[in-house]
Amino acid sequence: MTKIDFYTGSTDKLRTACQLSHKAMQNGVRVALSTPDAATADALDKLLWQFPATAFIPHCRGDAEEAAQCPVVLNSGNDRFPHYDLLISLHDECVSFFSRFERVIEIVSQGAEDSRLGRERYKFYKDRGYELNHIDLSKAP
Repeated sequence: MTKIDFYTGSTDKLRTACQLSHKAMQNGVRVALSTPDAATADALDKLLWQFPATAFIPHCRGDAEEAAQCPVVLNSGNDRFPHYDLLISLHDECVSFFSRFERVIEIVSQGAEDSRLGRERYKFYKDRGYELNHIDLSKAP
């Protein structure tokens, strides 16, 4: 069954997605990043080329020829990914294809509306019996 991690209290959801992608990639985990729209995907794509400051995260779009070999794949508007290790979702709602993945990360910002939507997603997963883990980034050192 898919394991779900909630990272709450993020001050910058895109930067948090990059940090988590980098960490996963360093541990040999392939990452699928799903964004709600093209503008968010473009902003995340740009940030991935600059993160971390001394390197970059090799990535491509899900429809690229090299997607199957790329450790980080970015998509918006569809559910086609070449691998199903880790999904980092930047959506406001649970995506319909989450259960294909071994693990899902939901990132929730400090904003009131995003927190409310995050609680709804948490309840959705909990009501269906998924294993949930919560990491509060606002309390991190």
